[in-house]
Amino acid sequence: MTCQPIESYAPIGDGRTVALVGSDGSIDWMPLPELASDAVFARILDDSTGGCFELAPAAEFTMRRRYVPETNVLETTFTTADGVVRVTDALVSGVAGRLPWAELARRVDGVKGEVPMAWAVRPGTSLQTASPWIEQTPHGAVIRCGRTGMSVVGLDHGPYTPDDDGAAGPVLAGAFTTTPGSRHLVAIAATHDEPLPFPDPHAADEGIDRTIANWRMWSRVFSYDGPWDAHVQRSALALKLLIYSPTGAIAAAATTSLPESPRGGKNWDYRFAWVRDLAYTAHALVRFGLREETHAALSWMLQTIRAHGPNLHVMYTLDGALVPAPTTADVPGWHGIGPVVTGNPAKEQLQLGVYGDLMAICRTYVEAGNVLDTGTGRMLAGIADRACDLWRNPDSGMWELPELQHYTSSKMGCWKALDDAVWLAEAGVIPGSAARWQAERDRIREWIEQRCWSEERGAYVAVADGDDLDASVLLHAASGFDRGERMSRTIDALTAELGAGPLLYRFTGADQIEKTFVACAFWRAHAMACVGRHDEALELMDALVGTANDVGIYAEMIDETDGSAWGNTPQALSHLGFLSAALTIRELVPEHKLRGR
Repeated sequence: MTCQPIESYAPIGDGRTVALVGSDGSIDWMPLPELASDAVFARILDDSTGGCFELAPAAEFTMRRRYVPETNVLETTFTTADGVVRVTDALVSGVAGRLPWAELARRVDGVKGEVPMAWAVRPGTSLQTASPWIEQTPHGAVIRCGRTGMSVVGLDHGPYTPDDDGAAGPVLAGAFTTTPGSRHLVAIAATHDEPLPFPDPHAADEGIDRTIANWRMWSRVFSYDGPWDAHVQRSALALKLLIYSPTGAIAAAATTSLPESPRGGKNWDYRFAWVRDLAYTAHALVRFGLREETHAALSWMLQTIRAHGPNLHVMYTLDGALVPAPTTADVPGWHGIGPVVTGNPAKEQLQLGVYGDLMAICRTYVEAGNVLDTGTGRMLAGIADRACDLWRNPDSGMWELPELQHYTSSKMGCWKALDDAVWLAEAGVIPGSAARWQAERDRIREWIEQRCWSEERGAYVAVADGDDLDASVLLHAASGFDRGERMSRTIDALTAELGAGPLLYRFTGADQIEKTFVACAFWRAHAMACVGRHDEALELMDALVGTANDVGIYAEMIDETDGSAWGNTPQALSHLGFLSAALTIRELVPEHKLRGR
């Protein structure tokens, strides 16, 4: 099998879809026309018929890569025995924003000596839902796969006659040799159920430079001056790749079905918008001064909730529909670890924590100097009343577990919802009975303190009257539920039972079924800062920034033994965990302790 490690992939994107570029120069994942669509390039999940876009030296090589500073444009330098070549990969943006089609341009610059290069566009079966073929047109060959069409153009790219690679399907390929100062280019344009352009290859080449300029313009608006600044900017750029620009929704990850465990089974589709992730994202975006993304995300979420209310759903599709029931594709999965699914079974779960997440988004927006509309105010008042009515019920918890229980972090989320509702009401932003919300908020706190704290464990436990531990309670140091001794003792208990060096498992027993969860490790650093353990928080953050891959990208999970990535990538919650921790540490830790970071 040719499956590459998950950490070997670097994402690029255009606000509508994301492509994963492997360290071997192959693009092995690219849904079209949108992130949640079937992927024409999906070799990461289907080694034989998934499809890919290969570009690399034809001789043995070594590789180093980086993002062009302040951008999501990838630059890979290949070195062979006879020369050096630089490849620049971009999903190209237009003169006035996103192009009306997807355009992936791959520029090849000769740096030193001579390097023979080979490329191949191998369309896949879109996870066994379509059979690709090549159509000859007066303008050149067109790749068809279901309703998706792709044209391939280039500059001095040495195309061969289109061929068929047997069971693997059709292929467009070519070869050329670089010399010092030479420039070559291979680009594809793709549309879905619409006419297909053949871009001028010179315009595609110029589009890479325009895309670099556009990313740098966005980065100039981004505001952060503090520790780990390069890592913070990279995580913000990674998060920007997951913002679906047509609506403002934020995808939880760019992929589906990358496994959380070698045993398989827990392979979920994360190309949907979780209320939880949007709450954390909006909070970070506001603190970075990114007004447009904040407004778009919040407005989309509120409109979507109204359209499908009155009950809150855990997640929605990126265009604002309800998430479909999962379907399984007849493909092997990454390294043969299945299943490969589209859709997510958690869509119907009751997760009480989303009430706190939604209310927190709105409070953050108002505190930033904005105003809610009348309809939103009424809706939030109704949601606060629902939180009062429902908080005593068992739910599935943050981790979407099948057992309905009284999860501690869910109760804390309801406390947060009502605490923010009281603030919004007292600020005159929403109508409703603030007195009722305040009384119920205080009742929740008393319930948690009586039933969810274990003196024997020295920690907040995972479920009421239980004994197991759950790292998600760390989120409620940041929420303000507890920044005192009990939370500090909980940090120690979690570290002792779930810790793996700087990393952290999600809950008791998780080490037997999955890898460490990246976001949990950052929540621990965040909580340390909130309870005043500043030196420990800084030391932990210094260690964690080194667990990203070579270009600063975090997947969902990390193997504690070898540092390999597991789960979907790039994972919004992982990057959000880092960003939130970094921002809070900058705010809470004395300046003299931050110097040099």
